[in-house]
Amino acid sequence: MVGTFRNEPVLDFTVVENRKKMEDALAYVQTQFNREYPLRINGEDVKTGKLLKSYNPARKDQVVGSFHKAGKKEIDLAMSAALKAFEEWKYFDPEERSILLLKAANIMRRRRFELNAWMVYETSKNWVEADADTAEAIDFLDFYGREMLRLSERQPLTDTEGEFNKLIYIPLGVGAVIPPWNFPNAILVGMTSASIVTGNAVLLKPSSDAPCTGYCLMEIMEEAGIPKGVLNFVPGSGSEIGDYIVQHPKTRFIAFTGSMEVGLRINRLAAEPSEGQIWIKRVVAEMGGKDGIVVDSEADIEAAATGTVAAAFGFQGQKCSACSRVIVDESIYDEFCNLIVEKTNELTIGDVSDPENYMGAVINKASFDSIFKYIEIGKKEGKLIAGGEGDDSKGYFIKPTIIKDIAPHAVIAQEEIFGPVLAVIKVKGMDEAMKVANNTIYGLTGAFFSRNKAKVARAKREFHVGNLYINRKCTGALVDVHPFGGFNMSGTDSKAGGSDYLQLFLQAKSISEQL
Repeated sequence: MVGTFRNEPVLDFTVVENRKKMEDALAYVQTQFNREYPLRINGEDVKTGKLLKSYNPARKDQVVGSFHKAGKKEIDLAMSAALKAFEEWKYFDPEERSILLLKAANIMRRRRFELNAWMVYETSKNWVEADADTAEAIDFLDFYGREMLRLSERQPLTDTEGEFNKLIYIPLGVGAVIPPWNFPNAILVGMTSASIVTGNAVLLKPSSDAPCTGYCLMEIMEEAGIPKGVLNFVPGSGSEIGDYIVQHPKTRFIAFTGSMEVGLRINRLAAEPSEGQIWIKRVVAEMGGKDGIVVDSEADIEAAATGTVAAAFGFQGQKCSACSRVIVDESIYDEFCNLIVEKTNELTIGDVSDPENYMGAVINKASFDSIFKYIEIGKKEGKLIAGGEGDDSKGYFIKPTIIKDIAPHAVIAQEEIFGPVLAVIKVKGMDEAMKVANNTIYGLTGAFFSRNKAKVARAKREFHVGNLYINRKCTGALVDVHPFGGFNMSGTDSKAGGSDYLQLFLQAKSISEQL
């Protein structure tokens, strides 16, 4: 019998044993640098001779791995393999598919420190953030495995005399999974495992900035016993194969996490039928945000400042849930600004293979340049009170940056920066705070700090985001605790890690038999 779902605890690296295991994993992964990784199609290695390289952002010339790139030919091969595998996989007992995920979760636990180490090197994610990423990936495997068992049970229907009726959930077909680089384990595993456990076959195109953990998932699923062709690993250039996968007439659904611009393009391309297509493609998209924390005049200022700094600068602000705007009541504005500057100046920055460093490098040169463009804009729109400097001589390091006195409609208050830049906005009272909180095109996460119960109740009603947090930071969603996904231009309102998520990868079939 499968037990009750429980979230995987994050490791404590002050424990000597955990610290030693992490150091050993980092040393081991370094011995694996510069390997060549093939595509995996129908359970077989495929090499194209065209390589993309994954680099360590903290040591920009250090190659973590080289990956053979899929072209249109390889996508067609993978699609053929997936279509063939789907014809059998869709009829597998849902219990067997669930067991596959539970086995994969146990294998991931065994490889936990290694997976953490890959992320430290490939994305400059610190030890704690990397382990939280792996813990969430384990949670997705465990939770979705259990959820498939629930959905495979007899669904409740109203009886009618003279008929036997039932409702069953059946898979969609072959889907494309296109994950981001910032949660290269958790989000990649979540979207892939949801697709697989529901009986679909998958073409997995990992981010070119972080393909190593995707290859690790391929290894884990094969060890767990996934049939050939159900999961196919096809890294490659988005410009070369991204549109081709989305527009392929046999692609039934696309699960995507990334920027609004790319998400909207996928949605647009998927909506136009291709020759030979016989279905409306389903798109499950999470597309980012411009998340705000509101600090009320009656807030615990210390708690609000701590939560804001953690949400703004954890993993260099490279989270769709990161706080990029803090909206502060004028009565506490100066005190709050002083406090967040003090806390920000305590943050350590450097190569996060050293656990003493809290912040690592941003993901690549393009991101580094884009973030600095916004910092320069912000300096003109407000007053720089922390950071604003960077160094890309060895890696892509940017100091956590705070710019105050920002107008609600300023560029850095509206556009997603995806880096360690925080805009501070002064407001007068609750009415203005709620107006500013809701004045972006996004609606992913938000937080509200106040001791006033009436104001908290109002924020719950009016703050229009998919994930609202009261008196805590706006990052750190847990599977089945905080089902995750937002409104407006933040995506398709899907709730990853929630009880209705798997139904996005299924279709309901009603069967009625006269007695």
